[in-house]
Amino acid sequence: MNRTGTYVAFDGQGTTDPTESDIHYFNLLKAWNRLGSIDFKFTNSHEKTYQVRDSSSKATLFNRLETRLSASKNFLLIITDKTNYDRGILNWEIEKAVDYYELPIIIAYPGYSKIGAPSELNTMWPKSLAERIQNGNAHCIHIPFKKEPIFDAINQFSVVNSKYPKGGALGCYSDEAYKSWGIV
Repeated sequence: MNRTGTYVAFDGQGTTDPTESDIHYFNLLKAWNRLGSIDFKFTNSHEKTYQVRDSSSKATLFNRLETRLSASKNFLLIITDKTNYDRGILNWEIEKAVDYYELPIIIAYPGYSKIGAPSELNTMWPKSLAERIQNGNAHCIHIPFKKEPIFDAINQFSVVNSKYPKGGALGCYSDEAYKSWGIV
């Protein structure tokens, strides 16, 4: 399968109400992608397979998610202060992304202008991410949830070009990068 997509994951906070979960960040990414007036394009892995209905079995859901992961070149993980340590499907998605598909992880944190010391955010990490960062299996870049760093990371870090962030599991952008985007 052609690995061109970006797999986006977030914690649904145990609800189907989009106003009470982090899905609104995913929806913002999709809106940026649709706008022709801004320079932000990505291939959404979730659009590469049939949609899953709320009435679908767990086996169907997991099968579709694995198909999407296998078609992905990277994994964009949205983490907020509401992200649960050990609930739901998010930990399973992280395990599969790192252990089976060897995807680099782009970790985007809403509410931050700059990420300079990723280890200081470790209390926000889901269990599977914390374990893979700790054991060195994850290749991560930690960024603020802002258009420019997200777009740059999606285009730069992938299994396709094997360019991974410096810093292994605790990679982050330099001050110069943030200045070039006009963020700091």
